[in-house]
Amino acid sequence: MKIFNQLESNVRSYCRLFPTVFKTAQGAFLEDKEGRQYVDFLCGVGTLNYGHNNPQIKERLLRYLDSDGIVHGLDLATVAKEEFLETFAATILQPRQLNYKVQFPGPTGTNAVEASLKLARQITGRENVIAFSNGYHGVTLGSLATTAKASQRAAAGIPTTGVNFIPYDGYLGEDIDTTEYLDKVLSDVGSGVTLPAAVIVETIQGAGGVNVASYQWLRSLEKVCRQHDVLLIADDIQVGCGRTGSFFSFEEVGISPDIVTLSKSLSGFGLPFSLVLIKPEFDRWKAGQHSGTFRGPNLAFVTAKAALDIYWQDDNLSIAVKQKGSRMQLRLEKIAKNNWESGFSVRGRGMIQGLDCKDGNLADKIIRTAFANGLIMETAGAQGQVIRCLPPLTVSEEILEKGLDLLENTVNEVMGKTVYKELVDVGVSK
Repeated sequence: MKIFNQLESNVRSYCRLFPTVFKTAQGAFLEDKEGRQYVDFLCGVGTLNYGHNNPQIKERLLRYLDSDGIVHGLDLATVAKEEFLETFAATILQPRQLNYKVQFPGPTGTNAVEASLKLARQITGRENVIAFSNGYHGVTLGSLATTAKASQRAAAGIPTTGVNFIPYDGYLGEDIDTTEYLDKVLSDVGSGVTLPAAVIVETIQGAGGVNVASYQWLRSLEKVCRQHDVLLIADDIQVGCGRTGSFFSFEEVGISPDIVTLSKSLSGFGLPFSLVLIKPEFDRWKAGQHSGTFRGPNLAFVTAKAALDIYWQDDNLSIAVKQKGSRMQLRLEKIAKNNWESGFSVRGRGMIQGLDCKDGNLADKIIRTAFANGLIMETAGAQGQVIRCLPPLTVSEEILEKGLDLLENTVNEVMGKTVYKELVDVGVSK
């Protein structure tokens, strides 16, 4: 790690948790320079839904490169963009009866959030935005203002403005509907909360601790937005693209966001790519009002189309994700039950599952020990108390069980309990 410590900025973080030099990756495995393999339950924090170096998607990419296809194209019309848009409309939007215009705002999720906030303020002529406790939407200045964690906002060096935070579902307890509170403050001119341009929400808060909003709460939130003529922005960057089973995490809820942000696994291959979906009546941009050099990621257009062609022409992946998600939840609940005296609990939907250890130091010790045992995960939540599990959606049952075995045995090891289940060798060095 010498060259990294010598030359790379102190801002780096993940490499501090996983202090090795990685060399290759395939499917659900990472391998370092020493030849040691790790089961990857982090997957780029939800960026690699189809696994590392997915061979079917890679073949399409290599074929495109070999043909001298456009790589960089600003926002020019290209064949790669044309084919992606046609496939996205036919495969994702039309079957779900969704009518959205597509904006390519830049390569990352925070670009999409920035664009959505700018557009909402332009549409309504209002400055204020409502965000939620424990929410995470990015770390550039506009998106950072909607990110709840104080230490992250403090890094801006100036006060972040234009946002009021409201308690997320369950923040004040299971019996308190915080959308009623939102409705009250928006109805009362004496509340101190200015009528906002938009409400931005994650249906499941990933970085915030795998906090899952109920369908009822999300429907009520949409109703409040409609009553007060406020735009609803769904940030589906981490839990979209199939992570919950459906392509959009809000599909089964039955809500219709005015604006949707997507990124992370959108490219299908780990390439930077984001987009903003906008109801046509709200596409009020004038040419050039939101710009950027890397708004035409043609390589990502190719791999994203490949992912749609391969995995979203039928319901097979969705069904598998729900089945494997249920399996993950059952295994984590078993771990929690075995540690009932420490108050462990489980929450999640589909293949984003969290093990709440109630103690950030304990959760940190578990993931560091898991890494030593050949499993990569990370923590989430305000105190880093939740272990977040994000395996590839395409992971085999065998490898999924292997990762869950590693997690269970690691928790037992850290908690000083007997490791009762032998690990079956499926490629991970012991």
